[in-house]
Amino acid sequence: MNLDFSFYSWQLVQTYLLQGLQFSLQLTLIATAGGVLAGTVLALLRLSGKAWLALPAAAYVNLMRSVPLVMVLLWFFLVMPFVLGHSVGAELSAMISFIAFEAAFFSEIMRSGIQSVARGQVNAGRALGLTYVQNMQLIILPQALRNMLPVLLTQTIILFQDTSLVYAIGAYDLLKGFEIAGKNLGRPVEAYLAAAVVYFFICFALSQAARQLQQRLAIRR
Repeated sequence: MNLDFSFYSWQLVQTYLLQGLQFSLQLTLIATAGGVLAGTVLALLRLSGKAWLALPAAAYVNLMRSVPLVMVLLWFFLVMPFVLGHSVGAELSAMISFIAFEAAFFSEIMRSGIQSVARGQVNAGRALGLTYVQNMQLIILPQALRNMLPVLLTQTIILFQDTSLVYAIGAYDLLKGFEIAGKNLGRPVEAYLAAAVVYFFICFALSQAARQLQQRLAIRR
């Protein structure tokens, strides 16, 4: 089999790949922001000490962490039209699915981060007369986010890799762009190989950035 990558050009990138790359990055950012927010809420519920709050949150986290992401994508994509009475589209369905799924993973990261904050910090906040919410908002969460920032970035990189799974519901992501380019130009093998290289360089660059950030945070401490 002879491989030929000479057909790749900037025009091909503009025609097939930029739209997919834009959606992959958009999905990554939205899912990260939504997942961190929802995950923080889930973590606080699990640490609340109240069973009626902690048990449902724990059940949700365990459920989402026990099923493949592609199944969650299919659940939302196929079930939501019946619930809402109309289709929401593959892109919006993917965003909702990713936020719901990633919230469970970010929840465990945030819970570990909150628990990593010294107990003395909590007691100091109480001694100042801060409420539970104020203590979390002003003292605990800022330190937890700082402690967990490298892990959060690592999870975000994994999230970007997982965006390739939206092909299962027909969303136009970066991998879909390579697939369409390969089919239209009669070079599917080269297209998938090029996709692997692009994903590798993007994720490798992000991993190096996360490592440097982790080193800087370690030096400051």
